[in-house]
Amino acid sequence: MYTAALLFSALLFGGMVLYSFGFAAFLLTTLPTDVARASIRRAFPYFYLFVLVVAGISAPLLWPFDRISALLMAFIAVTVIPTRQVLMPAINRATDQGEVARFKKLHGLSVVIGIAHIVINAYVLSRFI
Repeated sequence: MYTAALLFSALLFGGMVLYSFGFAAFLLTTLPTDVARASIRRAFPYFYLFVLVVAGISAPLLWPFDRISALLMAFIAVTVIPTRQVLMPAINRATDQGEVARFKKLHGLSVVIGIAHIVINAYVLSRFI
C-alpha cells in the first residue's frame, strides 16, 4: 500500500506539471493560436478529471501511513471539483463573450489553484523522504 500511495502521488505530481508547463506551452508554441486554445479547452475537463481521480485514489492509500498527506490529497480532490465544474465554464464563457478583463481574472485564479495543487502535492511527496 505504501508503494501504491507513493506511485499515485508521484503520478499526480508528474501529470499536473507536464500538463501545466509542458502540454499547454507546447500547443501554444507549435499550433496556430486559435487551434491551440481550442485544443487546450477540450483537454481541460479530462485533466481535471485526472486530478480528481488520482488524488482521490491517493488519499485513502496514504491514510494508514500519513494522515496529513491523505488529507492534503483529499483537499486537492475536493477543490478540483468546483474548479472543473464552475471556474472552467466561467473562463470559457468570458472567452466566448470577449470579456478580456474577466477572463484574465478567472484564468489567474485557475493558475493560482493549479500551482497550489502542485505545491501541495510536492509537499506530500517530500513527506515520503
